[in-house]
Amino acid sequence: QLQASGGGLVQTGGSLRLSCAASGRTVGTYVLGWFRQAPGKERERVAAITRSGDITYYLDSVKGRFTISRDNVKNTVYLQMNSLKPEDTAVYYCAAGGGIYWGQGTLVTVSS
Repeated sequence: QLQASGGGLVQTGGSLRLSCAASGRTVGTYVLGWFRQAPGKERERVAAITRSGDITYYLDSVKGRFTISRDNVKNTVYLQMNSLKPEDTAVYYCAAGGGIYWGQGTLVTVSS
C-alpha cells in the first residue's frame, strides 16, 4: 500500500528528499506522515499532512529544516530534509492514518 524511497548517506548539512507512493484510493484519503526510528530508540512521528495540505505537523527538532508535502494526483507524500544532522540518522517510515498503513522504511544516514 505504501512504498517509500529516497534514503541514503549524506554529510552533515546535506539534503535528501524522501518519497512515499500510496496505492489504492482509500489510502490516499488519509493523513499521511513520516515517522523515524533510530537504533535503540522508540519510533517517533516526524511530520504529517492532511489530505488538503492545509494542516501540517512537525517534530520540534526538525522544524525549519524539514518540509512535508503531498501530491494527491500521484498519491505521493514527500519529505524534503535540509540541513541534516547526525541525530537525524534513522530508518524513516511513511504511514497513512497515523499508522493504519505503513511503508517498508528507508534508511537515512547522516555522517559527521
